[in-house]
This record gives sequence, C-alpha cells and structure tokens, in this order.
Amino acid sequence: MKKKRYDSRKLVPVAVIKAAAAGDPLAVQMVLNHYQGYIIWLSTRTMYDETGKAHYVVDETLKSRLENKLIHKILEFKVR
Repeated sequence: MKKKRYDSRKLVPVAVIKAAAAGDPLAVQMVLNHYQGYIIWLSTRTMYDETGKAHYVVDETLKSRLENKLIHKILEFKVR
C-alpha cells in the first residue's frame, strides 16, 4: 500500500486558499497562521552577548517582510 505523502490535517483547506486568493482577510489570516512557525524559524537569528554566549532572537523586520511577501503572493495566486 502506498503511503500518503502529506497528512491532510496539516494542509490548508482548498476552500480557505480560494477565499484567501479572492481577498478574504480572515482566510489570509488563516494561511498566515498556518505558516507562522516556519516564518519565525526563518526569521530567527543568532546574537552574541559581550561574553560570547549565543542567544536566539526573532528578527521582527525580517518576519514582517516575509509575512508581507506571503500576503502579496496569496493575493496574486490564481486558482483554476
């Protein structure tokens, strides 16, 4: 038996994608929430204090840029 590639509970429903592409703010927020963990992971930077100890912080500017880019791509997405 072939394994499913994706767990359907972790995917964004097609109806939400269509609504987000049509400009529904609630649907866009649902898509953003779905990708929030990945966006935070991409935005995490290593900062070092004066003793050389590493601290991991979220670069809020980069996080905001990634969220804006995702919103832009959602709104220009064409659903067939």
